[in-house]
Amino acid sequence: MTASAETTVANPFEQLPQCAANHQALTPLGFIARAALVYPDRTSVIHGARRYTWAQSYDRCRRLASALHRRGVGTGDTVAVMAANTPEIFEAHFGVPMTGAVLNTLNSRLDAPALAFCLRHGDAKVLITDREFAGPIGEALKHLDRDILVIDIDDDQARERGPKLGALDYEALLAEGDPAFAWSPPDDEWRAISLNYTSGTTGDPKGVVYHHRGAYLTAIGNVISWQMPPHPVYLWTLPMFHCNGWCFPWTLAAVAGVSVCQRSFTGESIWQAIGEHRVTHFCGAPIVLNMVANTPADRRPKISHTVQVMTAAAPPPAATLEEMQRQGFRVTHVYGLTETYGPSVVCAWHDEWNELPIEEQAQLKARQGVPYPNLEGLSVRDPLTMAPVPDDGETIGEVMFQGNVVMKGYLKDPMATRVAFGGGWFHSGDLGVRHPDGYVQLRDRSKDIIISGGENISSIEVENILHKHPAVLLAAVVARPDDKWGETPCAFIELKDGFAPSEEEIIAFCRSHTAHFKCPRTVIFGEVPKTSTGKVQKFKLRHQAKEL
Repeated sequence: MTASAETTVANPFEQLPQCAANHQALTPLGFIARAALVYPDRTSVIHGARRYTWAQSYDRCRRLASALHRRGVGTGDTVAVMAANTPEIFEAHFGVPMTGAVLNTLNSRLDAPALAFCLRHGDAKVLITDREFAGPIGEALKHLDRDILVIDIDDDQARERGPKLGALDYEALLAEGDPAFAWSPPDDEWRAISLNYTSGTTGDPKGVVYHHRGAYLTAIGNVISWQMPPHPVYLWTLPMFHCNGWCFPWTLAAVAGVSVCQRSFTGESIWQAIGEHRVTHFCGAPIVLNMVANTPADRRPKISHTVQVMTAAAPPPAATLEEMQRQGFRVTHVYGLTETYGPSVVCAWHDEWNELPIEEQAQLKARQGVPYPNLEGLSVRDPLTMAPVPDDGETIGEVMFQGNVVMKGYLKDPMATRVAFGGGWFHSGDLGVRHPDGYVQLRDRSKDIIISGGENISSIEVENILHKHPAVLLAAVVARPDDKWGETPCAFIELKDGFAPSEEEIIAFCRSHTAHFKCPRTVIFGEVPKTSTGKVQKFKLRHQAKEL
């Protein structure tokens, strides 16, 4: 055979085509069907006196999908959910995308204008909302220029129940549905499964779009990275609205675990849940760890098993880590963003590190770590040249991600999407270093995002509100370290001549214009340091805030 003839011979490995038998779109929706088939009688969800098995949860999810389908919800539609950590929002993670629709879980801490923006920008066709949030949701609905179907969640565990806003309640909606609803997986795993709003780097929310493939891979990545066994008992302290609960609703279906739901919690209630249900896993920001570690001994039951804790945002302080370990908790530090489906980087632990002093363990655990197995690329690069920085633990660059667990993009914002994906990498906006062992560690946040209690706060958004006050000439907001919240907003304000508002007045003004958690906890009056061109020197303000 001549050389030219050889080039015409097709590669035999590529002569085997895809077909229905050997190729299916990845989706996490199949996890609940399997759990119901294999473990129909195992407990899936606990909430107060309510108990569901996996067979019952699957039944309820299909009823939800069927009822929504009958009311015209289908592929490409958006269903918004405003809920606490209850069975309804857990079921929505399956029932909504079973119709082909996109799930938009709303942050229950947002104020009415922000909620109205999300509903309007996401084109919500249906809103499922808990009566406890009737106040802000009712105001948000007044800002819409159209009517949408509203369904009330009437939960007897709610601290207070506002007026009903909808045409019917959630259980009545489920009663309309068929438990044998024949849902179909997506025809393409690239189809959107959920929409999550983040404040991003300006004050304007950005709509982060997840696809079925990424949700599937992150759900499995959680199992591997946390070394989760079958049938864990998981306590919901992390809000399910936040990055779809880091994809753990789908993870728990994959391992047929138990979701222990709590609308709200304290350190004591976490301890009581651990004792009552023998909780094995929970996620939370460092503030949650502090609540647990500082619960008085006479208010917590004795536990005889190890509880696995996953924490993100600021790393836990050495004292908290030591106390948690002494009390029977094993802490895993992870890192990610809304744009990466929540955690996609883990401080993978080495057994030999257990022999180190607790302070050294804390230093190691403070590092963000290495990629989840499902993340293809994690790099620290010069954002201008895109060259990787040396693995010396000193040279600072921007942390970047690449792979299947990076968002599809920002909804209706092609420019922001192109910028975020410049050079073939997702630019996190976080500045960090890479150590010789390959572990990444954050050094700063280039976009001035403040992480308080696990929630992202845009400094620019807060500054814009402060500038509306008649006495404010110039405002700059930075993060101030806080033992309880990790960080809180600290405002530096230059006043106009003739004005002398108090710190309390400024904070109250902010609270009248935005969610309370976004408001400054500290206000400093005086001249704000600036460059010769008038740019605020925030690095000086950060240093000053740390010294307060």
